[in-house]
Amino acid sequence: MHDLYGPAGRSEWMDVDWSEHQRWVCIEERWVNVIDVGSGPPVLLIHGLACWQSWLENICFFARDHRVIAIDLPGFGASPLPLEPISITGYARILNALCEELGVERAAVIGNSMGGFIGAELAIRFPGRVERLCLAPAIGLNMEWVRAERKKNISSIIENILFFVLLWFAVRSDIPVLRPGLRKRLLALIVAHPERLPGALILAVVRGSGRLIAVPAALEAMTRYPIRDRLGEIACPTLIIWGADDRLVPVQDADEFEWLIPESRKLIYQDTGHMPMLERPGRFNADVRAFLEEPVLPPPAVRARPMRVTGQR
Repeated sequence: MHDLYGPAGRSEWMDVDWSEHQRWVCIEERWVNVIDVGSGPPVLLIHGLACWQSWLENICFFARDHRVIAIDLPGFGASPLPLEPISITGYARILNALCEELGVERAAVIGNSMGGFIGAELAIRFPGRVERLCLAPAIGLNMEWVRAERKKNISSIIENILFFVLLWFAVRSDIPVLRPGLRKRLLALIVAHPERLPGALILAVVRGSGRLIAVPAALEAMTRYPIRDRLGEIACPTLIIWGADDRLVPVQDADEFEWLIPESRKLIYQDTGHMPMLERPGRFNADVRAFLEEPVLPPPAVRARPMRVTGQR
């Protein structure tokens, strides 16, 4: 049951009045849209190039015994653009300020895609704020290479253009979600089996993503910041969850993250793409819950690693 692709039965989130859990928090002179639900140890969810609705299959599960905080990053979803130019460091600073504003001293941080990149930066810049970290998965190790390679490949350029045209259309119409062919094209880069995910879930995520105004600046911010050499500074327990069929970030990057982050381990989900929390919600929720329930030990001394030589991509 836990390893099913997609949700089983009617999802709990469909019966929630999310307006009851919505808060607007002023951070750095800008209002940020936040979902704040449940009570208990805090869990902070950070989306990628989407919105807080990326976590719809997970929020209710963890809110049973945790305080779950899911943010629309500035420039995404309902949150307006930040005053300062978008940067990974800036997003980490905003999240730290948000935790301060909400009275969250330490949290378990779970990030998907760019959200994993930001979560890693939060753990580096503000280590006292992050009790444990889950990268599910994280982009960031080879962004410059990815951008260069995709520019060389005309089919990838067409694929990207089609994706953003369809996504723009989907924000304004239900047609791309309701028509199987367009739905598959819309999500083929992101999930392994678009046709097996509920239309209501896809529509909620696409509609929540808003106008996509921050996407170009966010992509540029990721390519400008080489985080690889700083990952060794992450001192909290880290769980890395990756889809074996991720078309956006190669599964080999999971090995690199595991190598570079001292107290980390990885789980690879077969037949899964870039959004394991939506594609395999049963397994994802169970694996992350087990991770959250592990005792937090005092950080060990930084362990020495043997020299490793890797070739350039």
